[in-house]
Amino acid sequence: MGSSAKAAIGGQAVLEGVMIRGPHWVGTAVRRPDGAISEEVLYRPSLLVRTRWARLPLVRGVVVLWEALVIGTRALVYSASQAVESELGRPLSTREVGLSLGLGLGLAVGLFFVLPTVVVRWVDPGWGAVAFNVAEGVVRTAVLVAYVGAVGFLPEVRRVFMYHGAEHKVVNAWEQGVPLVVAEVQKQSRFHPRCGTSFLLVVVLVAVGVFSLLGKPPLPWRVASRVLLVPVIAGVAYEVVRAGARRRWLRPLLAPGMWLQRLTTREPEPQQVEVAIRALRAVLQREDTGSLERTVA
Repeated sequence: MGSSAKAAIGGQAVLEGVMIRGPHWVGTAVRRPDGAISEEVLYRPSLLVRTRWARLPLVRGVVVLWEALVIGTRALVYSASQAVESELGRPLSTREVGLSLGLGLGLAVGLFFVLPTVVVRWVDPGWGAVAFNVAEGVVRTAVLVAYVGAVGFLPEVRRVFMYHGAEHKVVNAWEQGVPLVVAEVQKQSRFHPRCGTSFLLVVVLVAVGVFSLLGKPPLPWRVASRVLLVPVIAGVAYEVVRAGARRRWLRPLLAPGMWLQRLTTREPEPQQVEVAIRALRAVLQREDTGSLERTVA
C-alpha cells in the first residue's frame, strides 16, 4: 500500500467483540461463551485504495458509509454466530440473518426519518420551510439521543457500548504510538473524533440545511426525499467530520458528537480491551504499517 491510501484504521463494536478495519484487511475478534477468543480475518480492500474516483470529495463519504454498512453487517453476523453456535450448536441461518437485518433497517428508517417528519407536520402552525426543517432536525436529534440513552440501560447493549469504548481506546493507542498491551491501552480515551456516533449527529445537522432547500413538499414526497438524499447528506457530513478530525479550529463542530459518545461508549473491562487488541493486531500484521497513514480519516 502506497501513500495514496486515504483510509485510516477504524472499526466498530460487535456482540462480545470488536471489528477493526484497515485499508485492505478486516479483523473481527469475539469472546465466545467459553472464554476463548475467536477471530475472522478477511481481505477486503477499500475502494478508497483501489480507485481514484472513490477518493473524490463527497463521493468518498458515500463510499465509506456503504462499506461500513456492508463490512459492519458481516462482522455483526459473525459475532452473533459465535454466540449462537456455542449455545445452539449451529450457525445462524440466512433467513434468520435477513429477518434481523430487515427489522433493524425498518426500525431505523421509521424512527429517524418517518417519525420526525410526521410529528413536525402534525404540530406545524404554519412555519416557513427553514423553520419547519429546523424543527424536524430538533425532533430527529431528540429521538436519536433518547433512543441511544434508553437502549444503553439494556445489559446486552451496555456490553456492546463497553466494547465500543475498547475499540476507541485501542485505535487511540495505535495512533499515539502507545504499546498495544492491556495496561497501556486502558489509559487511553474512550472517545474518538472519527466515531460513527459523531458522524450520525453531523448527518442530522447537515440534513437541516439540505432539506430546507426542498421547501415543504407533501408528506409522501417529504418522506421519500429523506431516504433518497441520505447519500448526499452522508457525503457532506463525512467531509465535515474529516475536516474536524484534521484541523483543531474545526473541532467545535464535532463537540456535540463527542458529547453523545458519553452515551454510546462505556469504560471497558481488561478482557474486552484484550479482544480489541487481538482484532487490531490481526489487521496490522497484514497491512504495510510502514506506509499506512495513521491519522487520515
